[in-house]
Amino acid sequence: MKCKHTGEGTNAEIKRAIPQENVIYSLSDLFKVFGDSTRVKILSCLQVKNLCVYQIAEALDMSMSAVSHQLRVLRTAKLVKGKKDGKEVVYSLDDDHISMIMECGLAHVNEKS
Repeated sequence: MKCKHTGEGTNAEIKRAIPQENVIYSLSDLFKVFGDSTRVKILSCLQVKNLCVYQIAEALDMSMSAVSHQLRVLRTAKLVKGKKDGKEVVYSLDDDHISMIMECGLAHVNEKS
């Protein structure tokens, strides 16, 4: 069945635009990490400045162990990185892409329909 809105060659263009299967799974996994509100809050804090676990826990009114658990998930997903500073680890966003993802997501959810 043909759709009146498509032209010749459209299916080939669409198929070329779809990333490879392993890339699709990686992207899906990345967005799953953003599916937890606590992790999004942590990323929001780290957009403001680099912080240690205690500072994040205090800002979010959470236990340090709960924050540490979520930071582990975020590190595994390469969304945050930690740098040792004496006995503490100071966390930051892994790169500028993370801020861009957050900003684009916030812009989208704040759009008025």
